[in-house]
Amino acid sequence: MRLVFYSRTDDPAPWRRALAAALPDLDFRVWPDIGDPATVDCTLVWKPPPGWHRQFPALRAILSLGAGVDALLEDPDLPAHIPLTRMVDAGMGRQMAEYAAYGVMHFHRRMQDYARLQRERSWQPIEPVMAQDFPVGIMGLGVLGRQAADLLAAMGYPVHAWSRSDKSVVGVTEHVGPQALPDFLAVVRILVNFLPLTAETRGLIAAPLLAQLRPGSYLVNLARGGHVVEGDVLAALDSGQLAGAMLDVFESEPLPTDSPLWHHPGVVITPHVAAVTLASDAAAQVIDNLRRLAAGLELSGLVDRSRGY
Repeated sequence: MRLVFYSRTDDPAPWRRALAAALPDLDFRVWPDIGDPATVDCTLVWKPPPGWHRQFPALRAILSLGAGVDALLEDPDLPAHIPLTRMVDAGMGRQMAEYAAYGVMHFHRRMQDYARLQRERSWQPIEPVMAQDFPVGIMGLGVLGRQAADLLAAMGYPVHAWSRSDKSVVGVTEHVGPQALPDFLAVVRILVNFLPLTAETRGLIAAPLLAQLRPGSYLVNLARGGHVVEGDVLAALDSGQLAGAMLDVFESEPLPTDSPLWHHPGVVITPHVAAVTLASDAAAQVIDNLRRLAAGLELSGLVDRSRGY
């Protein structure tokens, strides 16, 4: 079996080692050294260029290096008949839960204000708010969002979650379906986005949604940049509707140097690092799917293209 690895950000070496140890007969190639394209069985990729997969006439599977597959699905030339898989957790859930917890604590404990006071050399304690009085709203209660909800609930925060279907998560107040969104937004102090990026969720975090939050709320986005209308977030920050935003993902990445988000005092920026796919954690899922592919079995983590995840 021949596999082609493509990523502009991931190091192929750990993947080569992990896969070779379990599958010594696997022919692991790194783009552009792929040999004969007609002999390629599968790809292991992160954000290949549009049309990239057309060169492999015998392709049998596309394995995404990430949990999100929106960039792949936006390619009009992506072969429709080829199974597409995404990473299901593979160590990313814990990383994202940690990032979400940090974002909540950062704003709950007013660390952005203490950073400003430090710059001003001002010794000024701020009246604390207890965790039980700082309700957290999780948008998206899939595998990743659920781990964050569990962690935050264990830390004493009231956790509310909004999703398309009831997940019955203990310790979480669930708000299900579009009709429940206004009540969900009205009760939370901080919004943490874990939604998949689909046609329905693209641009969702915009002025109409932000206006339904309590004045002075906070936003943490670690899902996809396409969920957020950046200009509307900036306007909400300037008006005081939002008191702060922590953003890990952006519509255009790397974030352009002329973006006003870089300089806004209410924004914390990180460079898409809330969760990084590590071969040490994720290789087992890839190995399992390669074995399934060789045996003619259904792959795990299959993407429902109609849903977008």
